[in-house]
Amino acid sequence: MIEIVETGPFNTVQDLGRPGYRDIGVSAGGAMDPLAVRIGNILVGNPQDAAAIEIQMFPFTLRFKVPTAFAVTGIDGQPLLDGRELLPWCAYRAEAGEILELKQPPKLARAYIVLGGGIDVPVLMGSRSTALRGGFGGNAGRPLMKGDRIEVCALPQPLPLPAGGIAAVAPATALRDAFPVADDGTLLIRAIPAGEHELFADDGEAFWSQVWRISSRSDRTGYRLSGAPIKPVKTVEMRSHGVVPGVVQVPPGGEPIIQMSDANTAGGYPKIAGVIEADLWRLGQARAGSRLRFMRSTHAEARAVEQIVSRYIEDIERTSQMVKRALKAMT
Repeated sequence: MIEIVETGPFNTVQDLGRPGYRDIGVSAGGAMDPLAVRIGNILVGNPQDAAAIEIQMFPFTLRFKVPTAFAVTGIDGQPLLDGRELLPWCAYRAEAGEILELKQPPKLARAYIVLGGGIDVPVLMGSRSTALRGGFGGNAGRPLMKGDRIEVCALPQPLPLPAGGIAAVAPATALRDAFPVADDGTLLIRAIPAGEHELFADDGEAFWSQVWRISSRSDRTGYRLSGAPIKPVKTVEMRSHGVVPGVVQVPPGGEPIIQMSDANTAGGYPKIAGVIEADLWRLGQARAGSRLRFMRSTHAEARAVEQIVSRYIEDIERTSQMVKRALKAMT
């Protein structure tokens, strides 16, 4: 069990989401940075889809009530355990009574605390994720609050950990060649032209060439972008159609919206592009005010990047299992 000591609004329990219910209006939801959740779970010996704590409002502090294996991922700063600096992307064991503290990360938007066994909240529609708009899932369908006591699922057997922990190279470093960033720090996001792209004519080209900023009006449902408005050459009355994370829609005001983890299940705004799935975790770590530019991609490139990410995950899993087997043999 853990106890929440300090938190802010919108910090929730999330896993990899609940796909398969869009036909009844239920968003898939899940972590904004699913890669961070998957890696953290591997490090502490969980299934990759075990539930974790997603933190986007800092500082955040919890107290361990029992000895627990844990890892902090997603973050680009250093977590503190009873005041001692730890490495992110590394599994450790906390003792009962110890306090884990996360301060505002230097650049990134979200951190994930992954606990050995995973967060033990009810499974609804195949997921433990919190759906804030629907008021269900996670910890009673709401953000975490000071004083909350959250159960942790028991691991089948204790996770062997070396004194220094088991670590992974952060994806931003390990996958640097596969996820480019412009020299000026602008985030380069790959996308594929979507169904109504041709409606925008010259403004369609402006969509790709200009630098956009993520508006402060953005949230887990969608990122609103600020920049020179783009408009279709003619007004087209469209029926509402299915929407998934990564779809870039253009409302009448001309400033695009990228659908994110809690994406609407349907919408009628024209679609100008779709962000490739492998780039969504990078958007999930982008703060309001961040600059981004879209890069034309292809289905072949999207598949190639997915394979690079899969190999990275498999390498971490293989290495982690080797270390754990070696430690077990020593005990």
